[in-house]
Amino acid sequence: MNTITNIDDNPNQNLIDPQTQTQSHTRRPRGFAATAAASANSNTSAGKAKKEREKEKERTKLRERHRRAITSRMLAGLRQYGNFPLPARADMNDVLAALAREAGWTVEADGTTYRQSPPLQQMASFPARSVESPVSANNCSVKAAVDSVLRIDESLSPASLDSVVIADRDSRTDKFTSVSPINSVECLEADQLIQDVRSVDHENDFTGTPYVPVYVMLANGVINNFCQLVDPEGVRQELSHMKSLHVDGIIVNCWWGIVEGWTPQKYAWSGYRELFNIIREYNLKLQVVMAFHEYGANDSGDVLFSLPQWVLEIGKGNQDIFFTDREGRRNTECLSWGIDKERVLNGRTGIEVYFDFMRSFRTEFDDFFALGLISAVEIGLGPSGELRYPSYPDRMGWRYPGIGEFQVSLNAITILRITLRAFLRAFLLCRIFYQAIPHILLHLLSNRPLASFLSKVLVYFHHTSTNIVASLQCYDKYLQQNLRKAARLRGHSFWARGPDNAGQYNSRPHETGFFCERGDYDSYYGRFFLHWYAQSLIDHADNVLSLASLAFEETKLVIKVPAVYWWYKTASHAAELTAGYYNPRNQDGYFPVFEVLKKHSVTMKIVCSGLQVSNLEGNEGLADPEGLSWQVLNLAWDRGLTVAGENALSCYDREGCMRIVEMAKPRNDPDHRHFSFFVYQQPTSLLQGTICFSDLDYFIKCMHGDMGDLLV
Repeated sequence: MNTITNIDDNPNQNLIDPQTQTQSHTRRPRGFAATAAASANSNTSAGKAKKEREKEKERTKLRERHRRAITSRMLAGLRQYGNFPLPARADMNDVLAALAREAGWTVEADGTTYRQSPPLQQMASFPARSVESPVSANNCSVKAAVDSVLRIDESLSPASLDSVVIADRDSRTDKFTSVSPINSVECLEADQLIQDVRSVDHENDFTGTPYVPVYVMLANGVINNFCQLVDPEGVRQELSHMKSLHVDGIIVNCWWGIVEGWTPQKYAWSGYRELFNIIREYNLKLQVVMAFHEYGANDSGDVLFSLPQWVLEIGKGNQDIFFTDREGRRNTECLSWGIDKERVLNGRTGIEVYFDFMRSFRTEFDDFFALGLISAVEIGLGPSGELRYPSYPDRMGWRYPGIGEFQVSLNAITILRITLRAFLRAFLLCRIFYQAIPHILLHLLSNRPLASFLSKVLVYFHHTSTNIVASLQCYDKYLQQNLRKAARLRGHSFWARGPDNAGQYNSRPHETGFFCERGDYDSYYGRFFLHWYAQSLIDHADNVLSLASLAFEETKLVIKVPAVYWWYKTASHAAELTAGYYNPRNQDGYFPVFEVLKKHSVTMKIVCSGLQVSNLEGNEGLADPEGLSWQVLNLAWDRGLTVAGENALSCYDREGCMRIVEMAKPRNDPDHRHFSFFVYQQPTSLLQGTICFSDLDYFIKCMHGDMGDLLV
């Protein structure tokens, strides 16, 4: 009985829960096993989560752009065809308020919206029921239930019920007061979110900031290779769009390869005159670019606009007019400045050819200059019109973030390679000559005339021997002559060579002996070579700008400085060195460049990438676009230069553009310095629809300092 009594008193003491028994056999991993399992799961989940976040960001951006486009179309239609009053600068809130008021609702100034309660005698005729406030029940746990009720017409749809605002009866005033969801916890969080968004808008509020004119560059292709305007009506439509966006002016590239494309000193400007006349119809300012480079080259060698054909013909016989890399490949993107003072272009030097082209343009469009329609002229000084060496050409296989290559040097390894190649050609020449002997004997035996046959053989031998001799020469003999002269003046003739440990186009600094930490770039020879290399670039700019100042006299001149920002966080700044800017960590390589620009009163235009280090995935190239930009801008402003900007083709989203606006007119600058103008470079024509008009409109208004239309 005692046993039975004990069991009755504790009926569950000998029963084991099956779930508890199962859990006792399943133990969590501990120690290293737990760490390994957690890290494996976290790595896998983190990678998937990152990819999903990136995809979701892109989808969100697309949805937002689509939503803004629909909103802008709706507002435009309602403003034009709407029959209810709207403010001049109405947004969607104003439209919804007007629609609600027309439907009989009351919309207060703070956005509270409700339907007026009907009179008591009218309420009696409606079937009534009690409605509990979901706001009060779920969020405002002040009352257990709503005491007051609102009489609602049963004919209202469920969607209308969602918009009903329940009113609590105030016992003191005996009136219905608005208990909007704004008083709830959830809507307090929403209100805080709205305040955060407005604070971000306030940070991007450039109202009252200096006015920076915005020029848009016309897409290349409006003028064909025969200097004809391709689509005048399409140009008018595009200019009409630009005018509606309050663009200040247009940038047009005048291609040397088109105007003087076939015969030296015969210039065809007809297509450009027709284009300029159309631009004048829209009362837009005009800036022109003297484009002495080719455009549109790809890996297969095809180009949209090449150098003049007569220049390319000269290059076939004298390839040293072009830059050449360490593999002996010629780059026809622009002329080498080794021929700036060499009469190798049908009796003219390089700078004389540039001067004749600029003087022809000034004479042809004298009427536009007299009316002040052409506000500035940009002088192309290298590849892509930028002041730099062609050290990282895509056609040669360069890919970001490669350091690039010096364009004028010849190292010992390359000499050996070229020498072996020459011996191989000589061996093949002897073999061909040996194989030609039987054919000569056959001609003798058949009594056929040998003159034509022997002449062909001699011509072939002549070309082959010429190629062998050329292959034994250095890359660019004109710049090599300058390097040998500089080395002799320094007293070290053996320094007349390029570095033999500087890597290749896609090398990394730490992979080379020249650019690595404490590498040869900081040796006596390295400093000599880099100074000469950079000074050749500066001398080229000085020579061309001297003649440009004579050709255009009082017209404002502009030159473009590149943004070579990769490997900026290393000590050597390898990519800048190969591009011609002697700007390692212990030296300011832009100072001597800006001295020349100040000498000629030239406006410096910097390419703004619009990138942040956080946006560069992994920052493989140790890039610092912001650091480089601020170094260049501060030095230029300190030297008293006029500064302008231009976006890179890869930057035309709103975030990148806002970073450019911050750079164009920094708000914390005590001297209130800012860009004199900005060039918006579009990837395609505006009519193709790849550019979001609302983003471009927002960017232009920020530059102009007039954002009244955009702020709520």
